[in-house]
Amino acid sequence: MKRGTANALALAFAVAGCLILSRGAIQLASDRMKMAAATATPAERLVPTFPSIPPTPLPWTPRPAATSTPIASVSPTPGTSRAPATPVNPSPAPTAVSAMPGGAVAAGPSVVPADPAVAPVVPAVTPMGPVASPGLDPGDVRWRFGAVDRLGALNSYAVEALNAGWFLAGMEDGQVPPGTELARIVDVHGGIVSPDDEALSALVIAGPGSLWEIGNEPDVIWQSNSTPEQYAHAYHHAYTLIKGADPTARVAVGAVSQPTPLRLTYLDLVLEAYQDLFGEAMPVDVWAVHNSILREERNSWGVDIPPGIGADTGRLYEIEDNDRLDIFQQQIIDFRVWMRDRGYRDRPLYLTEFSVLMPAEYGFPPERVIAFMTGAFDFLLGAVDDELGYPADGNRLVQRWVWYSVADTDEPDHYPTGNLFDPETKEMTAVGRAFADYVATH
Repeated sequence: MKRGTANALALAFAVAGCLILSRGAIQLASDRMKMAAATATPAERLVPTFPSIPPTPLPWTPRPAATSTPIASVSPTPGTSRAPATPVNPSPAPTAVSAMPGGAVAAGPSVVPADPAVAPVVPAVTPMGPVASPGLDPGDVRWRFGAVDRLGALNSYAVEALNAGWFLAGMEDGQVPPGTELARIVDVHGGIVSPDDEALSALVIAGPGSLWEIGNEPDVIWQSNSTPEQYAHAYHHAYTLIKGADPTARVAVGAVSQPTPLRLTYLDLVLEAYQDLFGEAMPVDVWAVHNSILREERNSWGVDIPPGIGADTGRLYEIEDNDRLDIFQQQIIDFRVWMRDRGYRDRPLYLTEFSVLMPAEYGFPPERVIAFMTGAFDFLLGAVDDELGYPADGNRLVQRWVWYSVADTDEPDHYPTGNLFDPETKEMTAVGRAFADYVATH
């Protein structure tokens, strides 16, 4: 065999071995994972290997257990700093948000787009009051907890046992238990909205006051896959149609996959495109964000690079980082800093997807998933800041959140690790029981 051919084959096998279960590699990775799992040791499964991001102390005080009374503030440990991971190249390092006496947060300069010539848009936004859900009392902690229904199968599971207050689903037909809310994701792909205008208007009219999230991860090439300009067009079209059909409807921006500097650059370009195209600041009722911890590298596992962005790398997270609570918290804080600096502090923030996406054979058994989920719940319930939070909700950083997911299958492009129900037996999983118990006791 010629050296060049051998080298090419070696490179091909190395790349194949590095593919893992994640948003970009799933189609190729799933079969390889199942074939290798029987013989590979845990160390061999934890590929690819890159320099690790060292853990940092958790910069928050957990919420007291078994109480639903909001606490006044959650103070990070005095003197600590939440150091960022590997920054986007060639943009400056992201803001480090440091703890100050009394729980205040001091932030440095805002994250700027990778292209220094592109200045962020800082719109003037009219403050809005609390955004309550139809039929739900925001004082009830259930109002905050929800789950994602990926496959349109809510009615196949006893979801009322979760004690959740809301569910997020696609445009498929579905019902939720009495006293809970169903929010919808309007499909966007390449800047095109579906269903068509007539069908979407009918759905909006049938659910007055509902929440509509426009697109799912427009920053990810295998999700809504839209350039900033395409997404600005799609959002304007959907927002105008929905508000015309139901002025009481609430419209949320399609969540980016993770609020890293690379994704905040993408959102800056969306805001700029909207301003340029329509001559006004982008109107937003609710900001939505996902909080994944996945690799940002072109043609690699993870979430790749957003459409329309020229960078080749962002944050080079590892598999082991997927349940890092310090990263989870830092990204939420960074997004709230971004919202404030863009004039959107007076908008609620919904976390419309988070979970552990790596499989058990990669070192993420149910016990580890539950520890991450409950630790994230502690943070989300207790994270309050007088300079960053939503004023209408006691300056909480995040108002509502949904766990991923009700039940996902073990198929390519699916992520069953965080399942609350087993899709085969229809029984609640250990993760689901932990979810239900947490909501019931808080």
